[in-house]
Amino acid sequence: MTKQAQQAVLAAELPERGQPLAGGVFVTRYWLNGVERAFILLPDELSGPWGEYGVKIEGADSYSDGEANTRAMAEAGSVIAIKALELGGHIPSCLEGQLLMAAKADGLVEIRGDRWHYLSTQFSANLAYIMDFSDGYQGYGYKLGERSVRPVRSIPIQ
Repeated sequence: MTKQAQQAVLAAELPERGQPLAGGVFVTRYWLNGVERAFILLPDELSGPWGEYGVKIEGADSYSDGEANTRAMAEAGSVIAIKALELGGHIPSCLEGQLLMAAKADGLVEIRGDRWHYLSTQFSANLAYIMDFSDGYQGYGYKLGERSVRPVRSIPIQ
């Protein structure tokens, strides 16, 4: 069952960074596809393989739009993508991973730094981007391995 997530937030009602918003922690404001958005880290942690090794998923290669990547992954059968969408969130893209790292470095959010996390941006048919939240390093790893995912939510600011 998909959780009903808050659909938008008024600019005047935005909390300070690091404070609760829409079922998670408000990370920052950012622009995506011409729309200013509030970026939120959800409290859940998921784990599993990114998708099927050797299969390139069309539409899962955006460096900025994690929701579009996650939807493409889910349509292709990715279990972690389906779980993230059921939570009313998505798997962060490469850009969104960096926004999370900046918030972690500023002491606003907590994300485990003892393991690699999948990002939703696909590198190739065999590889997906991964991130180390202990130091902010992004690289890529095989899609078939089990890794953690921290779902996020992005809602328009009105």
